[in-house]
Amino acid sequence: MKDYIIVTESTSDLPQDLVDELDIKVIPMTFGFENESYLNYPDNRELDIHIFYDRVKKGERSITALVNSKTFEEYFEPIIKSGNDILYIGFSSTLSGTYSASLIASEELKQKYPDSKIICVDTLAASMGEGLLVYYAAKLKQEGRNIDEVSQWVLDNRLSLCQWFTVDDLNHLKRGGRISAMTATVGSALNVKPILHVDNEGRLIPVHNVRGRKKSINSLLEHMEKLCVNPQGQTIFISHADCLEDTEYLADLIKEKFPVKEVVLNFIGPVIGSHTGQGAIALFFIGKER
Repeated sequence: MKDYIIVTESTSDLPQDLVDELDIKVIPMTFGFENESYLNYPDNRELDIHIFYDRVKKGERSITALVNSKTFEEYFEPIIKSGNDILYIGFSSTLSGTYSASLIASEELKQKYPDSKIICVDTLAASMGEGLLVYYAAKLKQEGRNIDEVSQWVLDNRLSLCQWFTVDDLNHLKRGGRISAMTATVGSALNVKPILHVDNEGRLIPVHNVRGRKKSINSLLEHMEKLCVNPQGQTIFISHADCLEDTEYLADLIKEKFPVKEVVLNFIGPVIGSHTGQGAIALFFIGKER
């Protein structure tokens, strides 16, 4: 049986050390400001992540672009030529057209290389939620599971992936059409912080609001208390939009409350961060339901 490579894109927000450790191939997505364009690699080599969020916080608007089918072919074909199959684990199809582009590329390459296997899996997830499924898939691969077993595990478990977010800047939700201009103005004046999650269709959905930053962070923990299963065996992921102190506060709460295996922190990359703004925090774990 042929070996296989796990591929994802940079919206998985995996830290570079885990990418290296787990031998994952990451396709960079494009982001930029007016007249500037960058590729988002896990090590943020093209634009420092702190500089990115500083510019966003000052009001510059970042734009993003999906990975098109041609780019997927450029990344997939050398893997096939090297004698490996491909398991692509991708960004929610509800939030981006990237997954659809991967399907187009895989069909083209299957015709060209009929003896090769390319499996594309929609995580229905974003940021380190997508990354957490990639992480577990890579761990299963290291244990010797074949490509079919690992892809099926992701499909079987993706709706158990809990993804809870809070944002600090309501204006980014307004720009994305998730809240009205009036709601953003009033909410900002009252220090209202929304709590959101990614639902079973892979959509980012506002769930409820709280007053104050600390309450919003505590609310993420409360949702974990309600939903998390078997925390003692879990690696928990938390991504953040350049607000490490608040993120460490949440990580400490989790470690005090649950006997988790590990808590991994990393930045929300500029592709997702273009839509959340500076100050967002996202918590990811396996639960009884999303």
